[in-house]
Amino acid sequence: MREKLTKKDVEKIEQEIEHRKLVVRKEAIEAVKEARAQGDLSENFEYYAAKKHKNQNESRIRYLENMLKTATIVADNSRADEIGIDDIIEVLFEEEGETEQYKLVTSIRGNSLQNRISIESPIGKALKGHKVGDRVEVKVNDNYTYHLLIRTITKNTTEDESIRGF
Repeated sequence: MREKLTKKDVEKIEQEIEHRKLVVRKEAIEAVKEARAQGDLSENFEYYAAKKHKNQNESRIRYLENMLKTATIVADNSRADEIGIDDIIEVLFEEEGETEQYKLVTSIRGNSLQNRISIESPIGKALKGHKVGDRVEVKVNDNYTYHLLIRTITKNTTEDESIRGF
């Protein structure tokens, strides 16, 4: 799957890769050496734990590098009156009469428990590019749709540190 990332997302991923290669990798190799030096490997839990940690770090590096190779870069700017990435939106669910607040983010930062919705989710796709006062149809699947009314848009100006793994 091709992830949609902003330039900030790419920078954060590159920072994690560099940290894992320069710091975590050296620590993991040293831990394996120390555990190996303790003798009999057949019953050496520290050795197996150190090897597992080293392998998990290498897997994470490969995963992140592959993500960067296949990612699509999306613009994280929008007009002052339109919903864009990192904006906080207050919407009214017309059927229930309830108001919710969401932050529109890229898929790797999506977290429904924190009301961070991905630009690739049905609600994120429906909201992106709309303005205050717009009535938006959210198509969940071929059989179910619902409507939202956009109440407010707050442009986010703070740095977001919520990429998984950071």
